[in-house]
Amino acid sequence: MLLENKISIVTGGGSGIGRAASIAMGREGATVVIGNRSADKGEAACHEIEKAGGKALFHRTDCSVAEQCEALVARAEKEFGRLDLAFNNSGMFHETLLPIHEMSLDEFNRGIDLNFKGTFYCMKYELAAMMRAGGGAIVNNASIYGVKAMAGLNWYTAAKHGIMGLTKCAGLEYAEKNIRVNVICPGNTKTPPMDAATGGNDEVFAQVVPMKRLASPEEIADGVVFLLSGKSSYMTGGALHVDGGMIAA
Repeated sequence: MLLENKISIVTGGGSGIGRAASIAMGREGATVVIGNRSADKGEAACHEIEKAGGKALFHRTDCSVAEQCEALVARAEKEFGRLDLAFNNSGMFHETLLPIHEMSLDEFNRGIDLNFKGTFYCMKYELAAMMRAGGGAIVNNASIYGVKAMAGLNWYTAAKHGIMGLTKCAGLEYAEKNIRVNVICPGNTKTPPMDAATGGNDEVFAQVVPMKRLASPEEIADGVVFLLSGKSSYMTGGALHVDGGMIAA
């Protein structure tokens, strides 16, 4: 029970990595407040946690809207008295690869608003809540494309590199306030957006992974739990690569 009695938030907790992390955190003893745009998926994830004996709450949240991020954190504090942990995972991945000169401004801004600004909005309110609680831990999802690039994924790569920078700054700013902030960098993972990009053919992206397979969401979730737990007590402003060797290639 690595997260026993901890109050946590997971954004994008209704599917993929977020869902797997929510379930893993619940299994490790955390109360999980799931922020998600889809109520059906968010409620289903909560039900899965509760079915296993955990405690969970859904709050509909669009992380591209600052006020909704603030409301998510306020809901956790109102219901449970404090906030100890957060996994900022909400984001989007578009399967269409386009060079910069062909990228529409609307699509670029939409991706930056959710993937990058959304992480900043959540951190802003989570950090304030954790200071009120006397400490905490945050994990941001930066993806392997927070440390490398792929042609055609320009806005996604830019957003994820930005998350890396935010995480490093927060690690420094809150190191003496008993709040740790780290980032997880998943490699190619079998999630609904990945299936949409590949048409269900895992080999499309597995071939660029040294281990020649996609990660399962549960493998990424194990890394999230580690970073949120006391097992990583001397880590802040750092990154954990769970990528099948992609960063080494």
